[in-house]
Amino acid sequence: MEHAFWHNRWATNQIGFHEPQVNPLLVEHFAALALPPGSRLLLPLCGKTLDIAWLLAAGHRVVGVELSELAVQQLFAELGATPRIQALNDALKRYETDELTVFVGDIFALSRDLLGPVDAIYDRAALVALPATMRPRYAAHLSEISACAPQLLISFDYQQSQLPGPPFAVPAAELAELYGERYQLQQLARQALAGGLKGQCPADEVVWRLQPRA
Repeated sequence: MEHAFWHNRWATNQIGFHEPQVNPLLVEHFAALALPPGSRLLLPLCGKTLDIAWLLAAGHRVVGVELSELAVQQLFAELGATPRIQALNDALKRYETDELTVFVGDIFALSRDLLGPVDAIYDRAALVALPATMRPRYAAHLSEISACAPQLLISFDYQQSQLPGPPFAVPAAELAELYGERYQLQQLARQALAGGLKGQCPADEVVWRLQPRA
């Protein structure tokens, strides 16, 4: 999607994608990553998700990437945290506390050197927010900057013709095309979305664990 689309969503508070509670699928399946306390997790296109507070409370460090600076400002305000703010270049800013770092800007402007090492990726609403033409570039870039860190990924599966998205449908076959060369994919759970997607069409939420290939 164009940058202006997401900036407008945040500016007008059209953020139906923002969940008012911690994602229950994260709570249920996070242990599948088998991470020790203090692990550093990357959350791409993180918005101001409450999942960040849950991960921090569990003793982990979080690094997010978010296009909207307004979303990042709201995130830190709701956490009651005062970040250190640094302009890194023309494309990126960094908001940071001891345990939380959020890069503000286009994720494609983020390099592995700027990101630093991460132990895992939690992708709840990033891949499914991107149209099909952008998803191959995103998957390759995410794998590159994270050095193919393990992933816990939540996708949607529904008839794309019934709803334009976002969130977009990303079925198993497409996930295999995007990540299969670099990762082994394991489906952990699949459940019908209560009330359907946006109340308009049946949809399943699918939880995946992506383990890097040797």
